Amino acid sequence: MELKNYESVIILTPVLSEKQMQEAIASFRELITEHGGKIVREENWGLTKLAYPIAKKSTGFYHIFEFQAPGTIVSKLELAYRRDEQVLRYLTIALDKHAVLYNERKSKGAFNKSKESKEATV
Repeated sequence: MELKNYESVIILTPVLSEKQMQEAIASFRELITEHGGKIVREENWGLTKLAYPIAKKSTGFYHIFEFQAPGTIVSKLELAYRRDEQVLRYLTIALDKHAVLYNERKSKGAFNKSKESKEATV
């Protein structure tokens, strides 16, 4: 079965303790790996202000998974998100080859140019 590239962003409720947040994220990570997926990269943005209130909450814990998995995993993962009352919002997208390349370059710091490097290119 061919593995596709995906990126999944979840926003967890801000009333969780650090331990509860880590447990929720671990359960989603485990769900991905036990269904034949492979985590490529993870980012935890921590507690961040939301653009608009969701369920009367103005902040939430953002977490991003970038993973490779069979196409059947998305419905299972999103069902788990919907069933978990700690998840305020989620979005899972399929990544094309350009998005995968962009994410690789971003994780290596290609877009974090300092002032000195900008002056050197001028």
